[in-house]
Amino acid sequence: MALFTPPVLVGAVLVAALVWLVARLRSADAAVPGPALNLVSSLPLKYHEFRGNRTQYIHQLHRTYGSVVRLAPGEVAFASLPALKEIYMSHGSGYDKTAFYHLFRQYGTPTMFSTLDKQTHSQRRRLLADRYANSHVLKQDALDGIRARAHNFTAAAARAPNQTLDTYIALHSYAFDGVTHHLFHPFGSNALQDARDEAVMREVSFDNSLARRLLEYYFPSGLPAKVADKLGLLPPARSIPRAKQIVLDAVDTTLNSAAEQQKEGGPRAAEFTLLARLQDPALGLTRMQMAAECMDHMAAGIETTGDVLCWLMWQLSLPSCRGIQDRLYAELRDNSDPAKYDGLPYLHAVLKEGLRMFPSIPMSLPRHVPAGGRVIDGTWLPEGTIVSCQPYTMHRFEEDIFPLPDTFSPDRWLGADPEKDAEMNRRFFAFSNGGRGCLGKHLAMAEMKLLLRDVYMQFETVLADTGDKPADMSMSDQIISARPKDQTCKLKFIPRIKKESV
Repeated sequence: MALFTPPVLVGAVLVAALVWLVARLRSADAAVPGPALNLVSSLPLKYHEFRGNRTQYIHQLHRTYGSVVRLAPGEVAFASLPALKEIYMSHGSGYDKTAFYHLFRQYGTPTMFSTLDKQTHSQRRRLLADRYANSHVLKQDALDGIRARAHNFTAAAARAPNQTLDTYIALHSYAFDGVTHHLFHPFGSNALQDARDEAVMREVSFDNSLARRLLEYYFPSGLPAKVADKLGLLPPARSIPRAKQIVLDAVDTTLNSAAEQQKEGGPRAAEFTLLARLQDPALGLTRMQMAAECMDHMAAGIETTGDVLCWLMWQLSLPSCRGIQDRLYAELRDNSDPAKYDGLPYLHAVLKEGLRMFPSIPMSLPRHVPAGGRVIDGTWLPEGTIVSCQPYTMHRFEEDIFPLPDTFSPDRWLGADPEKDAEMNRRFFAFSNGGRGCLGKHLAMAEMKLLLRDVYMQFETVLADTGDKPADMSMSDQIISARPKDQTCKLKFIPRIKKESV
């Protein structure tokens, strides 16, 4: 029993700690630049994650240490084109996702996005890809629904008191209505016109469970979360019952209709929708698998499209961007065909610059180094190391490619220098890249272009003078997406026709 006296135990602990420290000092990531503390502890990274500041923290590390930086023991971030290609493209996305993506399961069911291994993901992606192909998004029934919802937005702006609208609310409602139209019309939402549907959108967009979800991810036992709960330190658990129900209702209604073949004309999801594809008996998907995919796409569609549009319209409404608005209006006025929203170079440049500065998912997209280890942009790392690039930094780090990176300049995308244009496009990471890139890219681009076209064809927007303190539009990280910190953005919509007649 004397072997376990306190001095012996303390000595054993010290020896173990010394052995671990020596191992860390000899590890592959010890040679990677970064703060010394990050070699032995993940606490600095976790601290910034819990504060909703991971993206900016990593960006500042890159500015200090360069294109490769150590974030924590066994975790390294990159900000270079060779690294982006290696991790996300060159090996066919052979770098599997980390367990971090389990946070995005829906109804406790894995989705395409939350699937970790490449093979399973590829199988599910093939089932869904045709519904998000650009040719499918451009089908009349699909596109008409987006046009109608863009009209609902401009109508809301026109009738708003003093023509001042909280665009954070309205744009997330628009994104909600647009994505549910594509997912399961005619069972989609009408949040721009129906307060009950707007409440569903708020349930998703105003979730504040970041700290709790991170704590549960890092400590699956649940004990730290229980202790923090006892001390009143955590926000409520994520709860979106109405959002979940709208998806289940759509799935169940159309499933029941399909089962009763004798009822001609029964309510079913429109042929162009994702749900119609998921319910193909040949796919063999269960009710909950269908619902999980729809729920995942719905939540992502609300947050990403709504946030990008909100930041972009705020940016355009700054006094410094008045000339950009006028130039955009001139292009739209000269191409006023209501059926046309693509093929407008300046509109495309404005949106692409918005996505560069305010990418829908600005944060790291973590992957595991495959078996055997890999050399990533000159740095060898062993298998299992967590590696990533983040769009926010990829769009800013190389200032010879992106001059004045924090300046909003659509002209940079107009192809004045074809070689530089190609280099920028290679680094454009707003929708990720490779086999696990954003499936909904074409739908999102259509939704954003149609909305911007309709708004800036009819209105000039300026920051609303409400007498209140200006909203904080700085970035607040939310697991993988980000949103404006104050979640409000009041703009005034000045009719162009009235302005020009003065």
